[in-house]
Amino acid sequence: MPRALVVGTPALPEPLRQERRRILRAVQDRVEEVADTAVAVMREEIPSYAVQDERFFDDVRDQVLSHYRIKLTVLAGERDIAAEDLVFSRAAAMRRARAGFALEDWISAFRVGRQVFWDAVLECAGTSPAAQEAALSLVTPLMRYVDFASTHAAQAYVEYQQHVVADADRERRDLLEQLLAGVAPTRGPLLAAAQAYGIGPHSPMMVVVAACVRDTRTGDTDLAENGYATSAAITVAGFWASRTLVVVRHGEVVAVPMVRAGMDEEDVCAHFDAVQRRLAREGNVLSMGISTVARGASELPRAYQEAREALELVPLGGGVAALPRLSPFDYLALRADDIARQLVDPRVSALLEEDRRRGDTLAATVRAFADADLNLRLAADRLRVHHNTAHYRLRRIEERTGRNPRRIADLLELLVALAIRDGAQEGEDRR
Repeated sequence: MPRALVVGTPALPEPLRQERRRILRAVQDRVEEVADTAVAVMREEIPSYAVQDERFFDDVRDQVLSHYRIKLTVLAGERDIAAEDLVFSRAAAMRRARAGFALEDWISAFRVGRQVFWDAVLECAGTSPAAQEAALSLVTPLMRYVDFASTHAAQAYVEYQQHVVADADRERRDLLEQLLAGVAPTRGPLLAAAQAYGIGPHSPMMVVVAACVRDTRTGDTDLAENGYATSAAITVAGFWASRTLVVVRHGEVVAVPMVRAGMDEEDVCAHFDAVQRRLAREGNVLSMGISTVARGASELPRAYQEAREALELVPLGGGVAALPRLSPFDYLALRADDIARQLVDPRVSALLEEDRRRGDTLAATVRAFADADLNLRLAADRLRVHHNTAHYRLRRIEERTGRNPRRIADLLELLVALAIRDGAQEGEDRR
């Protein structure tokens, strides 16, 4: 950004120069009245300004007057302007940013001030051709000033916002680290931050660990490693996430959603499941692991480890693995190692692999029989097959494996073998 502005003036005959000086002197004589008009218009047109007190408008008026006077000096003296001349404007922009005003509101105020000043120039110029030509000669230097001044003030806004964002990011990181140490903050800024997210010493909460798989829109592998993009995507994906602590930590994104009154853990799982699907449709494919409920900060380290382990269960293409949705049986099967797979009878493994290639009809029958509490007729109805067909399938399983599905121990062994087979397939997908 330039540190100085060359105002520039077209070569004008002396009569037009005299007209310019006359116009500017006339505006100078009524500059305070012009500033009052500008403040009144800002109060009327900018909602966030309208609700402020008189002390605020005294400050605004001082700023408007300062800009008008330096503008008049620059235009009348045809001199350049340096960034140092606008220190007062940068300070005011910082005050507006610190008070929470949006940048667009401040730009609107700047626009109003410019327009009111120009209206005053035209009014003081009059209607004669020479006066109109002289007024038009002021347009270019005036617009250059406005652009230069507004750019410097907007930079002050951006600098402040970057400072606030950096501070907030550090505060979120510090809060999460303390929570993951199993300790709820009890005083100072971290306590205030925790309260802002609804986190108390005994609050029920969960942990979500997320990683960006890829960006399907660009194929950019660098973005897949950009935790901040993932964090931002989660934070903006719905009203609820905006009140959830979300932090980029050691190459992963950690979210700590609260289980609020009237909710349960399935509500949290459903929300982040929906977030994952929505972001995937938009091109940002995530993998998410979700923990069980932690009853207060002391249990949060355990919940964090759960979420990380759940993340390992997500297939390579992304998705959500939520522990609250898994039974102990499902979890153990998904985590089965090579030893567990070796313990499955080879006859059972062979039949299940063959059945997979043929459409999994026998596997579906075993599951339906178990879900029907060993009621074969009910299982057949749910499978929409004849009772004799279901009976034939169970007999065939017994003949091929030596396991009778009507016996609880044998049925359990078949279900475990099925779960291990499916878990192994999901493991291949994860790799």
